[in-house]
Amino acid sequence: MRITVKQQVLLAPATILALLILLLIFMQYTYWSFSFKRQEAKAIGTTFIAVAEADMAARRLHVLLRTMQHTGMAAPEEMALVADLYERMLASISRIKPFGPLVGSGHVSSLLELAENLNPADSPEIEKTAESFARFRAELSTLSNITQIYRNQARISQEQDINQLVERTATVSMSVLILAILLGLFISGYFSRRILNRVQSLSKNAARIADGKLEIPPAPDRIRDELDTLAISINRMTQRLVQVVGTEKLLEGAEEERRRIAMDLHDQSLSDLSTILRGLQNLGEDQVDPAVHEKTKSLEQDLERAITNLRDIMNNLHPQTLDILGLGAALEAHLEQHCSSDELPEYHLYIDPVVNELDLGRVRQLTLYRIAIEAIQNVIKHAAATRYEVNLEMREKTLVLSVEDNGKGILNQNHSNSGRGLNNIRERARAISAAVDWKPSRFSSGTRFELTLPCEV
Repeated sequence: MRITVKQQVLLAPATILALLILLLIFMQYTYWSFSFKRQEAKAIGTTFIAVAEADMAARRLHVLLRTMQHTGMAAPEEMALVADLYERMLASISRIKPFGPLVGSGHVSSLLELAENLNPADSPEIEKTAESFARFRAELSTLSNITQIYRNQARISQEQDINQLVERTATVSMSVLILAILLGLFISGYFSRRILNRVQSLSKNAARIADGKLEIPPAPDRIRDELDTLAISINRMTQRLVQVVGTEKLLEGAEEERRRIAMDLHDQSLSDLSTILRGLQNLGEDQVDPAVHEKTKSLEQDLERAITNLRDIMNNLHPQTLDILGLGAALEAHLEQHCSSDELPEYHLYIDPVVNELDLGRVRQLTLYRIAIEAIQNVIKHAAATRYEVNLEMREKTLVLSVEDNGKGILNQNHSNSGRGLNNIRERARAISAAVDWKPSRFSSGTRFELTLPCEV
């Protein structure tokens, strides 16, 4: 089961919240049960009072009716009092709420039927009146006894229920709170320790990489959360960094070898050729024969051309201008020396003064120089252009090298099957963590080559 880091962090508070919700549900259910019993106790009390009021109204009504039946006369005030007592008796009976044994027993309906037989408007006889009142009060007495018994039981049960409710609520609340705290601590401790150990492992791997110890860290077998994704990313990054560093070391070794060869040519071959040249010059001065003198002069010219070619080879192997004056001056010297003839396309060079303040390092300077020379040679050899521009400038914190021409452009925009020159440019750029791209020129036709290298001023 895949549990993300976010879910692991939220699992402990979610568990505590779920337990607290269950506790609230339990307390609500307990209170609802207690409320039901309180409503039943309230119904018993209401019924008890209603029965007592009905009994009082029935006794007074019975006395008045017997008095009126014996005297045979009734004042209007007495008639109004009789009607009022009868209404009170009916109202009291209507307030009786069935509970417990009264539900479905027929006591209340029987009481209403007996009350209807006591209606003074029917002018009942004395014997029937006495008999009806006796049955009515007997029914009231039975109902009152039942109500009194259940009232006492409800009072005792309510006291017990309150004690049980307080005790059970306190016990359950404390138990749930303790369980929630323990579970929260356990879950948070388990996942936090697990996450912390993995973060520390990733941090150590990253620190080793930052210190230059390019040991490829192990990658997880499967992705379970974001930390596994981060571990795989660090693994892949280290692999690519090892490849880049290997390529950079290879290029650095190649450049060092080229520099050594250039020094050997300068110290040995060039020195020997210069000695031979001075010997020929001295020999030519001592010759009287014009034919021999002419032949010696021709050999001097050939040897001077060989020395010049050897100097060009040495400069291509390792340009001294780059070490002495920097990248901008080396590019300017190369363009003036090799690209200024009338047969070649016209060029424009712009070097941002900020570039001279950059600390690029020898390998980066050499790589940028080689890439720029290769891009310029591609324009001269393949673009069929009449003009091109070489720019080396800073854009915020990015060094941008661009070579833009007005030639025929690159037919294969994909560059997947491009020649050795473009592949060399890509490999050299990748070795110094630079990005290269070929896009349409801002001229009406042609290609713009652009290299971008993040660096600090």
